[in-house]
Amino acid sequence: MGPLKGFKIIEVAGIGPTQFCGMLLADMGASIIRIERPGGTDVGVGLPARFNLMNRSRPAIAVDLKSAAGSQLILKLCESADAIFEGFRPGVMEKLGLAPDICRQRNRRLVVGRMTGWGQDGPLADSVGHDGNYAALSGALAAIGEKGGSPAIPLNLVADFGGGGAYLAIGILAALLEVHRSGEGQVVDSAMVDGAASLMTLFYGMYSGGLWRNERGSNFLDGGAPFYRTYKTSDEKYVVVCAIEPRFYGELLDTLGITGVSPQDQHNQANWPTLQKTIESIFVTKTRAEWCETFADRDACFAPVLSVAEAPQHAHNKARNTFIEVDGVVQPAPAPRFSRTVSEVRSGPFAPVTGSRELLLDWGFTNDEIRKFDTDGAFGSK
Repeated sequence: MGPLKGFKIIEVAGIGPTQFCGMLLADMGASIIRIERPGGTDVGVGLPARFNLMNRSRPAIAVDLKSAAGSQLILKLCESADAIFEGFRPGVMEKLGLAPDICRQRNRRLVVGRMTGWGQDGPLADSVGHDGNYAALSGALAAIGEKGGSPAIPLNLVADFGGGGAYLAIGILAALLEVHRSGEGQVVDSAMVDGAASLMTLFYGMYSGGLWRNERGSNFLDGGAPFYRTYKTSDEKYVVVCAIEPRFYGELLDTLGITGVSPQDQHNQANWPTLQKTIESIFVTKTRAEWCETFADRDACFAPVLSVAEAPQHAHNKARNTFIEVDGVVQPAPAPRFSRTVSEVRSGPFAPVTGSRELLLDWGFTNDEIRKFDTDGAFGSK
């Protein structure tokens, strides 16, 4: 019953950002049909289908897009769809006979989402790449890591999921809203390098304003400040403090028993190295659990650094059902939350079903049409 209930969307299956976008839209109630290649889409790490959680909440059908019948099946789906999105390199959909203008000839209200690393044009448009490559070119990767050390890979959150999948979802939703005003669909060109750059907007502003040093681990939001960084505890675990505001910074100093340091002198970087060593020497005297107890009632922007095994068991996450279990697999719940049209995980990941009759019937196909597409090879060789 999510807010997108009633919207019909075609997902041309891929891995990473398009997959994440599909999960977001499906969790919010969109009726999505995921078009897989015969044999499925390989994530490259041998992940069994039931654990490929970003494929949840929507069914899949195997279609041979390289066949004329397969392309015609997609065009038939476009006739009743609100949107279609894909993550191929520029020009691939055109070669398959599924260019945006061809798809929109079937349905002028259709929104076409295109997810690439480098964008639909530009010198690198046809180049291969992954999250780290796009984050590197955006300026984000160079800003992450310890002072004097190498840039740290922030999983594939920055370009794949943040700058890629989330921005693609936002773009599709914005275009769907605009359709209701204009009656016309459009193409959404979502590039991971663009999205990663957009996520860096705050830091480009601070750099231009002279408030951000172009050196990793030297600023107040990149671990350079003693009041915004992680610290090791006596049991070889970690905590994080993020006491940016003077009030919270003062509370941090008080809780740690540090005297002779003025909260008003917080941003004097000359004092940071010494204060960091002092705080390090204090945090290493207790276990993480003991520090959690110490900071329990203090407004110091403190938190334990939890692993993926620990996070679902934390009392706050359990109280809010931030993590759920579906088919025996623990996973993050849908986000964000809606007060009336509640999002939900409607199912675990689906493996593609070749020629799923019921699925296509739900999309308005007749039995005769399904048999004809099957005979013509739309679902791959038998």
